[in-house]
Amino acid sequence: MTETTTIKANGIEFACRTEGPADGPLALLLHGFPDTPHSWRFLMPALADAGYRAVAPFMRGYAPTGTAPDGDYRAGALGADANALHDALGGDSSAVLVGHDWGAAAVYSAIRQDPARWRRGAAMALPPLPALLAGFFSYEQLKRSFYIFLFQTPLAEMALDRAFVEGLWRDWSPGHEEDVAHVMAALGTPENVAAALGYYRAMLAPEHLGEAASASVGEVDVPLLYLHGEDDGCLGLDAVSPQDPDLASVTAHLPPGSRAATVPGAGHFLQVERPDAVNAAILGWM
Repeated sequence: MTETTTIKANGIEFACRTEGPADGPLALLLHGFPDTPHSWRFLMPALADAGYRAVAPFMRGYAPTGTAPDGDYRAGALGADANALHDALGGDSSAVLVGHDWGAAAVYSAIRQDPARWRRGAAMALPPLPALLAGFFSYEQLKRSFYIFLFQTPLAEMALDRAFVEGLWRDWSPGHEEDVAHVMAALGTPENVAAALGYYRAMLAPEHLGEAASASVGEVDVPLLYLHGEDDGCLGLDAVSPQDPDLASVTAHLPPGSRAATVPGAGHFLQVERPDAVNAAILGWM
């Protein structure tokens, strides 16, 4: 049974959904945009049944979690949150980490910062940024990524409403817009909207671009499973691994012993669209 609790870590009060035995190894699940921990509703019970204590926080800035007191929404801050939650939740070296979209960025950052905390990890829908440099600037991908550039402007606060979020879900994972209500609750105040936009504004801030582009997990000793939906309408396979359907160019940027695979019949929110396939892949990997 899923419960909700509050955990203070890294100076922020995190609202967390939890499921599974209290003495089980920690499985920390990190969501992306525009999303909430509710999209882990299929993976959490599967992990709990396998003996894990699954914990899915609302990421910094997503209500009811607090906004960042220092205004920092860089990937490094997200990784620091994950490692601080590991401490606050009593995790040890048996802990595992799963992230989707911005949550995947947090996974990469967390294991770079302190790999000894994590036994294994999984990332979905966003490869390490160095793997994207070849394909992201194609015309087709730039069209898909229009929202990233919109979010750099003062118009973003007006644009990011329910209709906009529904449109993203419809484009990225058609037929699964039922999660939008949870997203809008998490973006319920202007401060929450500013926080969600802050992830993207930090991402393209000139002083951070070089840091983000050079960030690599290739030498870290935490094997990762990378999953990408074959029909992802947000970040297409043509951008993730151009002319390489086996994702070898993604695996090249992952730690030794890692693996990458596509999920047929899935778009961006693959954990919601193809839960059986995603659950089996992650449980098998862990």
